[in-house]
Amino acid sequence: MFSFPSFYLITTTLLLLFTTIPLNKSQPFSPRLLDSILQEHAFQPLSGHRTKTGVIYSGNVPSNLTGTSIAALRLRSGSLRRRGYSKYNEFSIPKGVVVSPYVKRVILVYHNLGNWSSVYYPLKGYVYLSNVVGLLAYNASDVYAKELQELDVRVSGYPFVVKFKDLKDDLPHGSLPKCVFFDLFGGVEFEKLVNGSVCVSVNQGHFGVVVEDGLSRLNSSDRNPSTLVLIAGLYLLMQVSK
Repeated sequence: MFSFPSFYLITTTLLLLFTTIPLNKSQPFSPRLLDSILQEHAFQPLSGHRTKTGVIYSGNVPSNLTGTSIAALRLRSGSLRRRGYSKYNEFSIPKGVVVSPYVKRVILVYHNLGNWSSVYYPLKGYVYLSNVVGLLAYNASDVYAKELQELDVRVSGYPFVVKFKDLKDDLPHGSLPKCVFFDLFGGVEFEKLVNGSVCVSVNQGHFGVVVEDGLSRLNSSDRNPSTLVLIAGLYLLMQVSK
């Protein structure tokens, strides 16, 4: 039978292991702050007196975000619901889209994060085959507004379609490409890639195509923390039982 000091040693060490193994890495680059910055810059071309509804306007990003591209599209909410909008860059917007709270006009802001994709949306154990692209909806009543909250977007029929172009083809052996979706609250979802280059979703947010990095499975640092704790505990039990 184990003595109290031995039991105390084992439990204390296991607690230390649980508290010192990092389960989540901090995110130094804030996607939500980026959304706010890109919203402000995407709205700027719409401040002109001759801008039109239903026309895509490209915007300019700050110099420290070179490689990112943005655009803005202003639509009447009723027209968006009745007609949708096809071919907004990678996105096709279906009929039946409703925004909440209701506004007369909506601005759909497009993001292509380019070489910043893996910086703002890092995925441990995965490799991007595409840039991360995003589509977010805002109230169009004030094109000079900053730090706007996104409107809630609801799809009542067909989903959004995101068709990617020029996917990287240097896949790790035996790997299967997947769609990845990032919502506005930090959630991440993986879905099946359709027809080799298409993702579908009923929500606004950011999208990409990824493939699992086979090398990450061989990295000992990627082991499940609970497995490491179990191994350490068994080792201690063997030592104190001698």
